[in-house]
Amino acid sequence: MKTLYIDHITVGSYTYLLAVGDRGLAFVSSNTDGEDDLQHYFSHVQKVKNSVKTNAYALALKKLLTGESQKFSLPVEFNGTPFQKSVWQALCNVPYGETTTYSALAEKIHRPTAIRAVANAVGRNPNQIVIPCHRVLRKDGSIGGYHGGLPLKRDLLALEARTKQS
Repeated sequence: MKTLYIDHITVGSYTYLLAVGDRGLAFVSSNTDGEDDLQHYFSHVQKVKNSVKTNAYALALKKLLTGESQKFSLPVEFNGTPFQKSVWQALCNVPYGETTTYSALAEKIHRPTAIRAVANAVGRNPNQIVIPCHRVLRKDGSIGGYHGGLPLKRDLLALEARTKQS
């Protein structure tokens, strides 16, 4: 049975749940349903609280969330369908401090008519923040939704804008 090592970290007014597997960071959630989300994504794994196993990932996430770093440099597990993985990989290529749209992501993965499927894949991203789904806006430029909540999405976009300018 696969084991995920879990821990909680608090940065600012948000508490994050992270889970690390054998190949890297497998899950990050910032909402109050983090434990339920983790169970949804990984129902058949053993979950063990272990801050020794998660410490490097927690530190890298904190650096990203405080603007000290602009890139998450530790391994990330992509646990999803091949289509979802292609969307998440495209998200990783959206530069820090910039945004994209669902239709632009669909173009990037050579599936221009799959905009709704791309939006669904973005919404099912188990590694929010490190796979930067917060950088996706609606075609009209409005902020749209975010699994971690709109206040966090706004905060992340504002942090990246400030940090990129410095």
